Amino acid sequence: MRFRTLVALTGALALSLTGCAGSDPAARSSSTVTYWLWDANQLPAYEACAKDFERQNRGLDVKFTQIGWEDYWTKLTASFISGTEPDVFTNHIQKFGQFADLEVLEPLDDLGIKDTDYQPGLAANWAAQDGHQYGAPKDWDTVSLFYNKKMLDAADLSADDLDALNWNPKDGGTFEKAIAHLTVDRNGKRGDEPGFDKHQVKTYGLATNGAGDGDGQTQWSPFTGSAGWSYTDKKRWGEEYRYGDKTFQSVIEWYFGLAKKGYMAPFTDWNGSLNQANAQFAAGHAATAFDGAWMLSTYAGFKGIDFGTVRNPTGPTGKRATMMNGLADSVTKGARNKTGAKKWVTYLASDACQKTVGRYGIVFPATPSGTDTAVAAYKKKGIDTSAFTTPVDDRRHYRTFPFPITNYAADVYALMHPAMQDVFGNGAPASRLDDTNDQINLLLDQ
Repeated sequence: MRFRTLVALTGALALSLTGCAGSDPAARSSSTVTYWLWDANQLPAYEACAKDFERQNRGLDVKFTQIGWEDYWTKLTASFISGTEPDVFTNHIQKFGQFADLEVLEPLDDLGIKDTDYQPGLAANWAAQDGHQYGAPKDWDTVSLFYNKKMLDAADLSADDLDALNWNPKDGGTFEKAIAHLTVDRNGKRGDEPGFDKHQVKTYGLATNGAGDGDGQTQWSPFTGSAGWSYTDKKRWGEEYRYGDKTFQSVIEWYFGLAKKGYMAPFTDWNGSLNQANAQFAAGHAATAFDGAWMLSTYAGFKGIDFGTVRNPTGPTGKRATMMNGLADSVTKGARNKTGAKKWVTYLASDACQKTVGRYGIVFPATPSGTDTAVAAYKKKGIDTSAFTTPVDDRRHYRTFPFPITNYAADVYALMHPAMQDVFGNGAPASRLDDTNDQINLLLDQ
């Protein structure tokens, strides 16, 4: 089954690794630790960490390879096949299940990683079914609602109004009312006014990030989460998915229905030139957008746009909700410099490096002190991060949940990606997901 999954992951992948550090013989010396990451914005921070690490570990050099997200996983998978994998790489919880199943990760049990050293749950997410730890916590993020201050003022709404919204899958609650009011057609009619033309919208109340595949992180997950729904039957390493659940399907029908009413940008926008929520926001095409904490600096860089963020709306359960994702650094089982790799990962997960990263104000590092350092750095830039940090501090009123962690993650994506696009893009009923859910669970039963 592992061979079959690996083939499914790669498909028609060409195994050329031009430009990757793994193919460079010089990068494989005993004094070098090769390290792959995808975020160019974070590269300077980790280069600063590397300088300190190399001072403390004479004779060890860290060789970086930064590959954009779109190519990162393809090249990483290819490197595992061809035996040119890096010593260490930035890992994503969404991919963890498939890599654990393929047995390409080195256990990190001897590094003494403790959950109490990091924000709650971050370390525990990287413990596999076999009991081994395969990731050292790196950073974390949550999702909140970004808004255009000028458009909010024009609609006679305040940030406090937006922060106090609630929703339900029957009539959308005050959230849908606000999104409708923020929507303006080409004749100047708002979405809640008589004569509004949903076919000629100038500014949508809410941007779209597409169909959301099987996790809906920056799409529908704040709603399914606050409706009390969970992806699988277990918090971690679930054995059965729940996309056939009626609560989930009712939320999906309502959420994509916002686009049918003209309040949310349609699937064609996401599938066209404005194929990210932040691009729609920057173009003045949408007044609000759900997005992740990792995008704060991007929104702050939009010229001529004054933005703010508020907490996600309260759902039928009486709680707000957000996915809390956490990245980690992993050592490959085929690492040429395994000893150096583990030293580097230990340093990456330390307060020393995490505070260094925090000072750049790009992400929230995994340790509490690293997070505090990042919050202070964002504040110096004039960026309020409270909408993103509140879910971690207020578990009474906020529900946080991780990406679904199961085996066959790539196969789940392969099934859910077209199924969710069919529901959003083609208007297929959410009940069609019953069959997709059955196929996924049959796969997990093997």
